[in-house]
Amino acid sequence: MTKLFLDSGDPKETKEALAVLGMIDGQTTNPSLIAKNPEAVGKKFTREEINEFYKGVVREISAQIPKGSVSVEVYADANTLAKDMIKQAGEFNLWIPNAHIKLPTTPEGLKAASELTKQGIKVNMTLVFNQSQAAAVYAATQGAKKGDVFVSPFVGRLDDRGENGMDLIKNILQMYRAGDGHVEVLAASIRSLEHFTKTIEFGCDIITAPLKA
Repeated sequence: MTKLFLDSGDPKETKEALAVLGMIDGQTTNPSLIAKNPEAVGKKFTREEINEFYKGVVREISAQIPKGSVSVEVYADANTLAKDMIKQAGEFNLWIPNAHIKLPTTPEGLKAASELTKQGIKVNMTLVFNQSQAAAVYAATQGAKKGDVFVSPFVGRLDDRGENGMDLIKNILQMYRAGDGHVEVLAASIRSLEHFTKTIEFGCDIITAPLKA
């Protein structure tokens, strides 16, 4: 059965989703969503202050879904080294007991994922746009337990580029079926009801969607 995550950086939306749906299996956050939190809009933070704010937000979310997963994303760009991601991940993983640390699916992000999963830290590999990236995630995290690794193809962003995001979901699921199942596919960047229903029809492990979806 496909698990349902909320894609939001606002604990009030977590509460609303729980009220409407009765339960959710987890929540994905990232720095952009945290910046859209009503309590953060219009404010300027130092790096330390935004970390403290992010920590407070994910702790509020975690308290509402203690048995679910909460994805917390490292601050990284194209030049961020694996060692810097690993350092952030170690800190963020201590914030809550049910964290998946989001890492970019770049060569350095994959190095970080390999090391972190060996340490028993759960990861969510994000910014996935092709099967080669999904295959690289699978290879980098061999030996991890099922549930410890998510791969997040960005359906909506692919559609924005004129590609078919749902085809990528379908192809990754097919590719992974031949393996040991340690990586779960999390459909991200959901923009429409069609995305939502097709993802479930394909038997995707997880879908994360904004509250309006």
